[in-house]
Amino acid sequence: MAERKLIIGYYGNGKSTNRYHIPFLMRRKSTITVKTIYARTLRNDWARWDGVKYTDNADELLNDPEIDVVVVTTPSQAHYTVAKQVIAAGKNVVLEKPFTQSVEESQELFDLAKEKGVMIQGYQNRRFDSDFLTTQAVIASGKLGELCEVEMHYDYYRPQTPEGIDRYSKDESYIYSHACHTADQVLSYFGTPDRIVYDVRQLLGQGRMNDYFDLDFFYEKGTDKYDVMPGGLKVSVKSSYFRVKERPSFVVYGRKGMFIKTEKDKQEADLKKFYLPDHKDFGLDLPENYGTLTYYDKDGRYHEESVETVQGDNGRYYDALYETVINGAPPLVTEEQTMTQMRILAEATAHLK
Repeated sequence: MAERKLIIGYYGNGKSTNRYHIPFLMRRKSTITVKTIYARTLRNDWARWDGVKYTDNADELLNDPEIDVVVVTTPSQAHYTVAKQVIAAGKNVVLEKPFTQSVEESQELFDLAKEKGVMIQGYQNRRFDSDFLTTQAVIASGKLGELCEVEMHYDYYRPQTPEGIDRYSKDESYIYSHACHTADQVLSYFGTPDRIVYDVRQLLGQGRMNDYFDLDFFYEKGTDKYDVMPGGLKVSVKSSYFRVKERPSFVVYGRKGMFIKTEKDKQEADLKKFYLPDHKDFGLDLPENYGTLTYYDKDGRYHEESVETVQGDNGRYYDALYETVINGAPPLVTEEQTMTQMRILAEATAHLK
C-alpha cells in the first residue's frame, strides 16, 4: 500500500506562497497535496492553483482535521501571532524566514509546540541552492585540502531600496531579512561557530535602513564533514545593497587549492520569470556558469578545471518535511539551529537605531 500523502494548508496567499513554495510541489503531487489557502482578503493578484480551496475564513484552515501542516507565509511581523494560533489548533507549522521578531518569541513557540505535541520548523529552502550544494561537493572531494577560509556573498545593486526608507526598523533591516538565508547555510553545514565578529552598518547614516553586513564565523576545530588548518577556519558572510558588480557567490580557500563559484543559484531568477519547476532545465546552470577548481594534487601537479554545478532544488525541503511528518524522521531544521540564528540576528542588530 502506498504511503499516504502529506496534506498542506497555507496561511497567506502572497508572493511567498505562490513563488517560493507551491511551484516546487508541482513535481511532488504523488506525495504532497495542497488543500487550502487562507488569506484575510482574497484578491486575484496571483493565478489560482487547480484543485486548491481558497478561503477568507481562517477556521476552515485551522479546524480541518485532514490538514497535517500549516505553512505560514505572512509578513514576518505576524509570524509569532499566527504560529500561536496554528499551534493552539493542534497543527504542525512551518514558518517562513525570518522565523520571528525575537529570540524570546521563537523560544516560546518551540515550547508551546512541545506542550501541544506538534512540530514547528523554519522554512530553510536555501539549503538546496545549487551554488551551496556544489561548494559542499567540492569540499567533500578533499581536493582543497584543509580549509582555511570561506567567503559567501549575497549582493545587490539596489540603492533605491535603502534610499527610499528614512527610518531604522529591525523588521526591514537587511541583515534580518537576508542573513536568515546565508547564516542558516553556514550553521547547517559548518555547525555552531566558536565565535562571531559582526560588522553591521547603516551606510546612509544612523536612523536609516541597515543596508550592509559582514559576519565572520570562526571555527577552531573541524568536524567529520571537513578538515580545518591548525589555525582554524573563518567563514565570512557578506552582503550589500551598493554593489554595482556582485562579488562571487562562494570562494573557498584550502591548503592545496581554491574553488570559486561566481554566479548564484538560478531558481529564484527563473521563478521571477514564471519559468516554473515543471521544466526540466529549471534552475540549471550552463557550462559558462560553472565554478572553477584550482588545486595541487598529491604529486604536486597543478590543476585548473571547471566544476559542473550540482542541480539545486528548493523543493527538497518539502521532501524532508514529508519524512518528518509522515514517517517520523528528525526535522531538517532543528530547534538549536533556529535559536542559534535568532541569537545571531539579535546580537547583530543590537547596536542599530
